[in-house]
Amino acid sequence: MYDVEKIRADFPILSREVNGKPLVYLDNGASAQKPQVVIDAVTRGYAEEYANVHRGLHYLSNLATEKYESVRGTIAKFLGATEDEIVMNSGTTEGINMVAYGWGAANLQAGDEIILSVMEHHANIVPWHFLRERLGVVIKWVEIDSNGDLDPQRVIDAIGEKTKLISITHMSNVLGSVVDVKSICEFAREKGVPVMVDGSQSSVHMPVNVNDLGCDFFAITGHKLYGPSSSGAMYIRKERMNEMQPFMGGGDMIREVSRDEVTYNDPPMKFEAGTPGIVQMIGLGAALEYLMDLGMDNVAAHERKLRDYARAKLDGLNWLNVQGNSATKGAIFSFTMEGAAHAHDLSTVLDKRGVAVRAGHHCAQPLMQHLGVPATARASFGLYNTESEVDTLVSALELCHELFA
Repeated sequence: MYDVEKIRADFPILSREVNGKPLVYLDNGASAQKPQVVIDAVTRGYAEEYANVHRGLHYLSNLATEKYESVRGTIAKFLGATEDEIVMNSGTTEGINMVAYGWGAANLQAGDEIILSVMEHHANIVPWHFLRERLGVVIKWVEIDSNGDLDPQRVIDAIGEKTKLISITHMSNVLGSVVDVKSICEFAREKGVPVMVDGSQSSVHMPVNVNDLGCDFFAITGHKLYGPSSSGAMYIRKERMNEMQPFMGGGDMIREVSRDEVTYNDPPMKFEAGTPGIVQMIGLGAALEYLMDLGMDNVAAHERKLRDYARAKLDGLNWLNVQGNSATKGAIFSFTMEGAAHAHDLSTVLDKRGVAVRAGHHCAQPLMQHLGVPATARASFGLYNTESEVDTLVSALELCHELFA
């Protein structure tokens, strides 16, 4: 049984009030809250176990190294990979930049094409613009349909002789649309085109197995996975690791350094320069263990029920414009309201009722331009949200309508 009330008790912040109202936290798409086991792991890491990792010979360094490196195995288990395919980092933004600089800059040249969808997060757009500006690569955009779905055939049809990389989201952070990346990867592999997948949202809401998907790169970010900020990882297929140059230089990623040359460490250490976020990564390990104990299939089933309940309730508000109506979308709802109310106005009023949502372009301005709106308010649900919280959201939206209609 999935006991949501028992799960909610694991998250201390959910018991607090905001503006005199019980907190209804619906900003999970930006960052999720942290269970006590993560808070305890971080506190213990700083209070009792802290030292720098690797190369230390004293007890605390060995302990910190053991705990830090064990997270690599936890991430590998979570993603269905092997430990030597996991590069630990500060999150998806660093991970995609690593691919852009480490793989892209080493393998692309002027005129080569990178395929993106119009609903990518800026973290999966800007690094490729860097290569456009500096190397002369071409960004090729693929559109979504009227429901907010990305037909994998559109991506497949966009692949040409000059296509050298596809970089695509697995789940939109704005629309909740889930992309059939497996079909894209299967065709791309036949053509010898690597596929980079932004898993920032999908890894939070559904089981993920990178070998089943068949992708070459897969990024996750800890703060959305109920773990600390500045934690995350990138899955990199071994053959792609061998094609990459180091992303950053410094300690840990080297074997020998002299005045005249440097020799690099083996992957994945080759791509992990400097002192890492030791305690943050230990906290991420605790978060992933928590998720695996719950079972990602169970999390997905709970959120599907929430999605269906919320969709039915929001569809009853004929003055609310929900963006994206994919049949298989996750529990993410971005919306505007008829009339003069801006998304920021909606967010402000909702906050007075204790309901936390995000407002703005959600780091997805090309998608906003495609939708023809400057911004939306977004309610994004997580494993601890409830149907009663959906009711609270709807009640607060009705108040917004009364104020702004």
